[in-house]
Amino acid sequence: MKQIKHLLTVHGEKINGSEYDFYPRPSLVRDSFFSLNGEWELIAEEQSYKINVPYPPESLLSGVNKVFRNGTPLVYKKNFSLPNGFAREKTILHFGAVDGACSVYLNGTLLGAHVGGYDNFSFDITDKLLSENEIRVEVVDKLKGFVYPYGKQSYKRGGMWYTPVSGIWQSVWLESVSNEYIKGIKIDTRNNTAKIRFDGISSGEVFLDGKCFPIINGACKITIEEPIYWSPENPHLYYFTAKCVGDEIKSYFALRDLEIKEIDGVSRLCLNGEPYFFNGVLDQGYFSDGIFTPASPKEYENDILAMKKLGFNTLRKHIKVEPEEFYYQCDKLGMVVFQDMVNNGKYSFIRDTAMPTVLSKKCPSCLMKRTKAQKEAFLDGMEKTVNQLYNHPSICYWTIFNEGWGQFESDRAYFLLKELDSSRFIDSTSGWFKGKESDVESLHVYFKRVKIKKGERPIVLSEFGGYSYKEAGHVANEKDTYGYKFFKDREKFEDAVISLYENEVIPLIKNGLCGAIYTQLSDVEDETNGFLTYDRKVLKVNEEKIREVMQKAKID
Repeated sequence: MKQIKHLLTVHGEKINGSEYDFYPRPSLVRDSFFSLNGEWELIAEEQSYKINVPYPPESLLSGVNKVFRNGTPLVYKKNFSLPNGFAREKTILHFGAVDGACSVYLNGTLLGAHVGGYDNFSFDITDKLLSENEIRVEVVDKLKGFVYPYGKQSYKRGGMWYTPVSGIWQSVWLESVSNEYIKGIKIDTRNNTAKIRFDGISSGEVFLDGKCFPIINGACKITIEEPIYWSPENPHLYYFTAKCVGDEIKSYFALRDLEIKEIDGVSRLCLNGEPYFFNGVLDQGYFSDGIFTPASPKEYENDILAMKKLGFNTLRKHIKVEPEEFYYQCDKLGMVVFQDMVNNGKYSFIRDTAMPTVLSKKCPSCLMKRTKAQKEAFLDGMEKTVNQLYNHPSICYWTIFNEGWGQFESDRAYFLLKELDSSRFIDSTSGWFKGKESDVESLHVYFKRVKIKKGERPIVLSEFGGYSYKEAGHVANEKDTYGYKFFKDREKFEDAVISLYENEVIPLIKNGLCGAIYTQLSDVEDETNGFLTYDRKVLKVNEEKIREVMQKAKID
């Protein structure tokens, strides 16, 4: 594997213990929490390491800082005892995400297994608890066969492919509950009404702004008399408390409506009844010291605010699913999220990049053959992603397939996703190889002038730009550089970005362009086309100049 220079972020330089000893599920909070993050033992390749969970072992902050061979068995172990009075009638063990196939043991007894690197899972450990406990997690992460969603990870990192991660990369924690408790909630909003469905209970009460609303047959309906609608400009959240016999949780919702309307002969994406220009950047969610896991969750807030200060209102979360804290910060701070599904299947440069860029953006179905296992794993991952993130109002747009990579039966996938969630926009095929079904016309333009043609669907420029400039002292790879246009002078780089918007993107808004996603938020390893450097220490453009341009990127 090609080596890169590890860079510490500001938060990475200050770490003292675990930065993740806080309740990690902001959409359903209760007063019971015990963190299992921090120091664990990791056994791999017959060696023992001390590892700082939840940072993946490949990262600098984990303390291991090693990429093991593909498929290497990893064994995590930690001893713990619970404080007096913590355990109620049930105790639940939660994992935010573990990359690969894992089996979890408590005190030598198998609790269960899980496959998939981006979704959370849990076990009831009530009957297995002792006064002194040992938790053991056995993980195998195999990219071979490209069956399970893996995103930008590659053991041949370089260019647009990044260092792989394996094992635990999100929080591990415990909570204790009563026998009857709220297992989950699902929130749907429309106009001035929110409907909250509760899993695990049939009756109870919801308290909001001094008013009480009954839970009947597991559901509660709340109508807001003077509604405040959520938008990036005014990200208003309604915080509520739900109570039942033996349980109490805190959560929130937002009122925001999404629809497609024809306005002045142009099909538009609308937010709260009005045409809205979704002006955003591509966000890979990679960090120079923690890879998949930022040194501190504060990094999410910093990224969001940095882009808002530049004048952007949207992040396209690219082929990665984040911990819930990221989406909560987008909800709270006012940042729309275009959420990608995580690709699987083998990538082909000829089929997925060269052919559509140079020759044709149509691909014969015979070149899109996927195994049954690959199809099932992708659709399973899609369903888990939607269910896990459903309640976050900042998510306004789902992307199913990106640039043909892993693509199969896009129309079928569209209808399946529409059944899971009909409230958000769906981009079935971002870039090219489009099918018949999609809510938008989705374009990627890197090597030619940006042009659009009016059509029946709203038009979104879902990737463009990618201009590369290296900030000395803040790059992971001094030798290799990846991007789509290269600049050695910072001022020329900034001028080129401004010219791209003023001369190509902004003029197209009046012709029907509804959104634009610039590549990208930050540098990632070899890829130096970010507004921020990989270590997040330098903003490579003048904030005021870019914000002045972005203020023009709107629908009049």
